[in-house]
Amino acid sequence: MKIRSIILFILILLQSPVAGQNATNKIKISDDIDLIQLSPNAYIHVSRASMGSFGMVSSNGLIFIDKGKAFLFDTPANNTQTRTLVKWVEDSLHVRFAGFVPNHWHGDCMGGLGYLKARHIPSYANRMTITLARQHHLPVPDKGFKDSLILHLGNKRVECYYPGKGHSTDNIVVWIPSEKILFAGCMVKEMKANTKGNLSDADVKAWPATIKKVMAKFPSARIVIPGHGEAGGFELLQHTIDVVCK
Repeated sequence: MKIRSIILFILILLQSPVAGQNATNKIKISDDIDLIQLSPNAYIHVSRASMGSFGMVSSNGLIFIDKGKAFLFDTPANNTQTRTLVKWVEDSLHVRFAGFVPNHWHGDCMGGLGYLKARHIPSYANRMTITLARQHHLPVPDKGFKDSLILHLGNKRVECYYPGKGHSTDNIVVWIPSEKILFAGCMVKEMKANTKGNLSDADVKAWPATIKKVMAKFPSARIVIPGHGEAGGFELLQHTIDVVCK
Protein backbone atom coordinates (compact mmCIF):
# COMPACT_ATOMS: atom_id res chain seq x y z
CA MET A 1 0.00 0.00 0.00
CA LYS A 2 2.87 2.32 0.85
CA ILE A 3 4.51 1.70 -2.58
CA ARG A 4 1.24 2.50 -4.36
CA SER A 5 0.97 5.74 -2.37
CA ILE A 6 4.51 6.74 -3.34
CA ILE A 7 3.82 6.02 -7.01
CA LEU A 8 0.62 8.08 -6.86
CA PHE A 9 2.50 10.99 -5.26
CA ILE A 10 5.13 10.91 -8.01
CA LEU A 11 2.46 10.90 -10.74
CA ILE A 12 0.71 13.88 -9.14
CA LEU A 13 4.01 15.72 -8.88
CA LEU A 14 4.82 15.12 -12.53
CA GLN A 15 1.42 16.48 -13.56
CA SER A 16 1.86 19.61 -11.45
CA PRO A 17 1.90 22.90 -13.41
CA VAL A 18 5.37 23.62 -12.04
CA ALA A 19 6.85 20.16 -12.55
CA GLY A 20 8.89 21.49 -15.45
CA GLN A 21 10.52 24.21 -13.35
CA ASN A 22 13.44 22.13 -12.20
CA ALA A 23 17.15 22.09 -12.96
CA THR A 24 16.66 20.14 -16.21
CA ASN A 25 14.52 22.97 -17.65
CA LYS A 26 16.75 25.79 -16.36
CA ILE A 27 19.05 27.57 -18.79
CA LYS A 28 21.85 29.66 -17.32
CA ILE A 29 22.35 32.80 -19.40
CA SER A 30 24.76 34.59 -17.06
CA ASP A 31 25.75 34.63 -13.40
CA ASP A 32 22.61 36.59 -12.57
CA ILE A 33 20.06 35.54 -15.23
CA ASP A 34 18.35 32.19 -15.84
CA LEU A 35 15.55 31.00 -18.12
CA ILE A 36 13.03 28.37 -17.08
CA GLN A 37 11.18 26.76 -19.97
CA LEU A 38 7.47 26.23 -19.28
CA SER A 39 6.44 25.10 -22.77
CA PRO A 40 7.83 25.21 -26.33
CA ASN A 41 6.61 28.83 -26.49
CA ALA A 42 7.03 30.22 -22.97
CA TYR A 43 9.94 30.93 -20.64
CA ILE A 44 10.22 32.55 -17.24
CA HIS A 45 13.26 34.80 -17.02
CA VAL A 46 14.74 35.05 -13.53
CA SER A 47 17.22 37.80 -12.74
CA ARG A 48 18.98 38.79 -9.54
CA ALA A 49 19.87 42.39 -8.65
CA SER A 50 20.40 44.64 -5.64
CA MET A 51 17.18 46.37 -4.55
CA GLY A 52 18.32 48.89 -1.95
CA SER A 53 17.31 47.96 1.59
CA PHE A 54 15.90 44.64 0.35
CA GLY A 55 19.39 43.46 -0.69
CA MET A 56 19.77 41.01 -3.56
CA VAL A 57 16.36 40.17 -4.96
CA SER A 58 15.36 37.55 -7.52
CA SER A 59 12.65 38.76 -9.92
CA ASN A 60 10.55 36.99 -12.56
CA GLY A 61 9.46 38.00 -16.03
CA LEU A 62 8.00 36.14 -18.99
CA ILE A 63 8.99 35.60 -22.61
CA PHE A 64 6.38 34.33 -25.06
CA ILE A 65 7.40 33.18 -28.55
CA ASP A 66 5.48 32.35 -31.72
CA LYS A 67 6.56 32.14 -35.36
CA GLY A 68 9.94 33.78 -34.88
CA LYS A 69 8.69 36.72 -32.81
CA ALA A 70 8.59 37.28 -29.05
CA PHE A 71 6.92 39.42 -26.42
CA LEU A 72 8.75 40.36 -23.23
CA PHE A 73 6.77 40.85 -20.03
CA ASP A 74 8.85 42.70 -17.42
CA THR A 75 12.56 43.34 -17.81
CA PRO A 76 15.39 42.63 -15.40
CA ALA A 77 16.16 45.51 -13.06
CA ASN A 78 18.60 47.39 -15.31
CA ASN A 79 19.60 47.99 -18.92
CA THR A 80 22.74 45.85 -18.75
CA GLN A 81 20.88 42.73 -17.65
CA THR A 82 18.09 43.43 -20.12
CA ARG A 83 20.58 43.65 -22.97
CA THR A 84 22.15 40.35 -21.91
CA LEU A 85 18.75 38.66 -21.79
CA VAL A 86 17.44 40.07 -25.07
CA LYS A 87 20.63 39.36 -27.03
CA TRP A 88 20.82 35.78 -25.75
CA VAL A 89 17.19 35.08 -26.66
CA GLU A 90 17.59 36.64 -30.11
CA ASP A 91 20.82 34.79 -30.88
CA SER A 92 20.00 31.42 -29.29
CA LEU A 93 16.27 31.10 -29.93
CA HIS A 94 16.40 32.94 -33.28
CA VAL A 95 13.54 35.35 -32.62
CA ARG A 96 13.07 39.09 -32.69
CA PHE A 97 11.19 40.99 -30.01
CA ALA A 98 7.92 42.47 -31.23
CA GLY A 99 6.85 44.16 -28.01
CA PHE A 100 7.21 44.70 -24.28
CA VAL A 101 4.66 45.09 -21.46
CA PRO A 102 5.59 45.95 -17.84
CA ASN A 103 3.49 44.72 -14.93
CA HIS A 104 3.82 48.07 -13.15
CA TRP A 105 6.21 51.00 -12.89
CA HIS A 106 8.78 49.64 -10.40
CA GLY A 107 12.37 48.94 -11.43
CA ASP A 108 12.02 45.17 -11.20
CA CYS A 109 9.42 45.41 -13.99
CA MET A 110 10.73 48.08 -16.36
CA GLY A 111 14.26 48.90 -15.23
CA GLY A 112 15.51 47.88 -18.67
CA LEU A 113 13.03 49.92 -20.70
CA GLY A 114 15.73 52.40 -21.72
CA TYR A 115 17.57 49.64 -23.60
CA LEU A 116 14.37 48.44 -25.27
CA LYS A 117 13.54 51.97 -26.42
CA ALA A 118 17.06 52.35 -27.84
CA ARG A 119 16.37 49.18 -29.81
CA HIS A 120 12.99 50.58 -30.98
CA ILE A 121 11.11 47.65 -29.45
CA PRO A 122 7.48 48.82 -29.00
CA SER A 123 6.20 49.03 -25.41
CA TYR A 124 2.65 48.96 -24.07
CA ALA A 125 1.53 49.78 -20.53
CA ASN A 126 -1.33 50.74 -18.28
CA ARG A 127 -1.92 54.49 -18.63
CA MET A 128 -1.27 54.83 -14.91
CA THR A 129 2.13 53.21 -15.40
CA ILE A 130 2.95 55.80 -18.05
CA THR A 131 1.87 58.62 -15.72
CA LEU A 132 3.94 57.24 -12.84
CA ALA A 133 6.97 56.75 -15.06
CA ARG A 134 6.80 60.41 -16.09
CA GLN A 135 6.37 61.52 -12.47
CA HIS A 136 9.46 59.56 -11.43
CA HIS A 137 11.53 60.72 -14.44
CA LEU A 138 11.84 57.20 -15.85
CA PRO A 139 11.78 55.99 -19.46
CA VAL A 140 8.15 56.09 -20.59
CA PRO A 141 6.36 53.21 -22.41
CA ASP A 142 5.16 54.07 -25.91
CA LYS A 143 1.45 53.25 -25.85
CA GLY A 144 -1.08 53.18 -23.04
CA PHE A 145 -4.33 51.36 -22.32
CA LYS A 146 -6.99 51.90 -19.68
CA ASP A 147 -8.68 48.65 -18.68
CA SER A 148 -7.43 45.96 -21.05
CA LEU A 149 -5.40 45.43 -24.19
CA ILE A 150 -5.42 42.52 -26.64
CA LEU A 151 -2.15 41.82 -28.44
CA HIS A 152 -1.45 39.16 -31.06
CA LEU A 153 1.76 37.26 -31.62
CA GLY A 154 1.49 35.17 -34.77
CA ASN A 155 -1.75 33.25 -34.29
CA LYS A 156 -1.62 33.57 -30.50
CA ARG A 157 -3.62 35.99 -28.38
CA VAL A 158 -2.28 37.85 -25.34
CA GLU A 159 -4.57 39.72 -22.96
CA CYS A 160 -3.32 42.49 -20.67
CA TYR A 161 -5.83 43.31 -17.93
CA TYR A 162 -5.99 45.88 -15.15
CA PRO A 163 -8.02 44.38 -12.26
CA GLY A 164 -7.47 47.15 -9.72
CA LYS A 165 -5.04 48.28 -7.04
CA GLY A 166 -2.86 45.83 -5.14
CA HIS A 167 0.91 45.69 -4.78
CA SER A 168 0.83 49.00 -6.68
CA THR A 169 -1.94 51.22 -7.98
CA ASP A 170 -1.12 50.37 -11.61
CA ASN A 171 -0.38 46.63 -11.50
CA ILE A 172 -1.77 44.48 -14.33
CA VAL A 173 -1.84 40.79 -15.20
CA VAL A 174 -1.11 39.10 -18.53
CA TRP A 175 -3.12 36.09 -19.71
CA ILE A 176 -1.94 33.77 -22.49
CA PRO A 177 -4.88 31.43 -23.19
CA SER A 178 -3.01 29.07 -25.53
CA GLU A 179 -0.59 28.24 -22.70
CA LYS A 180 -3.05 28.78 -19.82
CA ILE A 181 -0.34 30.96 -18.27
CA LEU A 182 -1.19 33.92 -16.04
CA PHE A 183 1.73 36.26 -15.48
CA ALA A 184 0.48 38.00 -12.37
CA GLY A 185 3.64 39.77 -11.27
CA CYS A 186 4.11 41.30 -7.84
CA MET A 187 0.43 41.39 -6.91
CA VAL A 188 0.67 37.61 -6.40
CA LYS A 189 2.86 35.85 -3.83
CA GLU A 190 4.69 32.56 -4.19
CA MET A 191 3.55 29.73 -1.89
CA LYS A 192 6.62 30.15 0.34
CA ALA A 193 5.83 33.83 0.97
CA ASN A 194 4.25 34.72 4.32
CA THR A 195 4.69 38.51 4.31
CA LYS A 196 3.23 41.25 2.14
CA GLY A 197 6.62 42.46 0.90
CA ASN A 198 7.18 45.98 -0.41
CA LEU A 199 4.15 48.10 0.50
CA SER A 200 5.53 51.51 -0.52
CA ASP A 201 2.92 51.89 -3.28
CA ALA A 202 0.41 49.25 -2.20
CA ASP A 203 -3.29 49.50 -1.47
CA VAL A 204 -3.69 46.69 1.06
CA LYS A 205 -7.44 47.23 1.51
CA ALA A 206 -8.16 46.93 -2.22
CA TRP A 207 -5.69 44.09 -2.84
CA PRO A 208 -7.90 41.08 -1.90
CA ALA A 209 -10.78 42.29 -4.08
CA THR A 210 -8.37 42.81 -6.96
CA ILE A 211 -7.15 39.21 -6.66
CA LYS A 212 -10.74 37.97 -6.57
CA LYS A 213 -11.39 39.78 -9.88
CA VAL A 214 -8.42 37.97 -11.39
CA MET A 215 -9.69 34.62 -10.06
CA ALA A 216 -13.11 35.23 -11.57
CA LYS A 217 -11.78 36.36 -14.95
CA PHE A 218 -9.15 33.64 -15.46
CA PRO A 219 -10.47 30.49 -13.73
CA SER A 220 -8.68 28.19 -16.19
CA ALA A 221 -5.19 29.46 -15.33
CA ARG A 222 -2.92 26.45 -14.97
CA ILE A 223 0.42 28.21 -14.38
CA VAL A 224 0.50 31.39 -12.28
CA ILE A 225 3.76 33.34 -12.22
CA PRO A 226 4.42 35.71 -9.30
CA GLY A 227 6.81 38.63 -9.48
CA HIS A 228 9.25 36.88 -7.15
CA GLY A 229 9.80 33.25 -6.26
CA GLU A 230 8.50 30.01 -7.71
CA ALA A 231 5.56 29.79 -10.08
CA GLY A 232 2.63 27.59 -9.14
CA GLY A 233 -0.98 26.94 -9.96
CA PHE A 234 -4.28 28.70 -9.32
CA GLU A 235 -3.75 28.20 -5.58
CA LEU A 236 -1.25 31.10 -5.54
CA LEU A 237 -4.16 33.53 -5.92
CA GLN A 238 -5.97 32.38 -2.79
CA HIS A 239 -2.64 32.15 -0.95
CA THR A 240 -2.02 35.81 -1.80
CA ILE A 241 -5.38 36.81 -0.32
CA ASP A 242 -4.54 34.87 2.84
CA VAL A 243 -1.16 36.62 3.17
CA VAL A 244 -2.53 40.09 2.47
CA CYS A 245 -5.40 39.63 4.93
CA LYS A 246 -3.13 38.60 7.84
